[in-house]
Amino acid sequence: MTPASEPCQFGYDAALMGMYHGVVGHARVGMLLCPPLGQALVRTHRVYRQLAAGLAVRGIPALRFDYRGSGDSAGDSLALDWQHCLEDIRSAAAELRVRSGCALVVGFGAQLGGSLALAAASTAGFAQLILWDPVLDGARHVATLDRLQEELRTDPMHYTRPRSLQDTAGQWLGFAVSPRWRSQLAAWGAQPARVPTLVIDSLPAPEGWSPLAEAGARVVAMQPATQWDDLHRLEHAILAPGLLQLVRGALEQVA
Repeated sequence: MTPASEPCQFGYDAALMGMYHGVVGHARVGMLLCPPLGQALVRTHRVYRQLAAGLAVRGIPALRFDYRGSGDSAGDSLALDWQHCLEDIRSAAAELRVRSGCALVVGFGAQLGGSLALAAASTAGFAQLILWDPVLDGARHVATLDRLQEELRTDPMHYTRPRSLQDTAGQWLGFAVSPRWRSQLAAWGAQPARVPTLVIDSLPAPEGWSPLAEAGARVVAMQPATQWDDLHRLEHAILAPGLLQLVRGALEQVA
């Protein structure tokens, strides 16, 4: 923890847990860090903390948090719900405004965190979006998670013998997933938000980021590529040494 950071509870029934990285004095712009889910949540924890702390040092307050049913927030993981996540983003944006006094909130998210930030942009009142390899096609993402789960089930590097289908039913890479969340995610298809949007692209085979790029989103490349879907890196923290610099550059346009 940095000296200026402090844990906080907020939202409906104070169910949401977050970490506020404050600044001295008034700040015009703050950043809300919307987390991904599942293995990506665990693997990005360090880089999210580093990003929030680095922004606070530079005078930009930041709030990290977990959705209901994930991370340190209250709730059963099997009750994870897309609409509830969007409501949690709105609550977190309001909490950031109250704590920092900032007039403008920038939404940031990696992978599914980027998808949820994009979907919540209007109701959360984001002034800008910064999306790191966001998931734009939910059905394709579900297929990828299914494939990785099947590879993990039979992977000799993780298990001495293959686990049964019954043992791994309703899971994605060690995390329980409900039929409702699965169908909600499969139905997700990204649409551009009516705010300036920056896509940070670290994928080895980018797809042009349609429809966001077609609607005017700016796309910048970040190297090295992020290994989101590498089965043998599930226990490895994701490192993104160039992320803070790219985010700082984007914030200069609204600060």
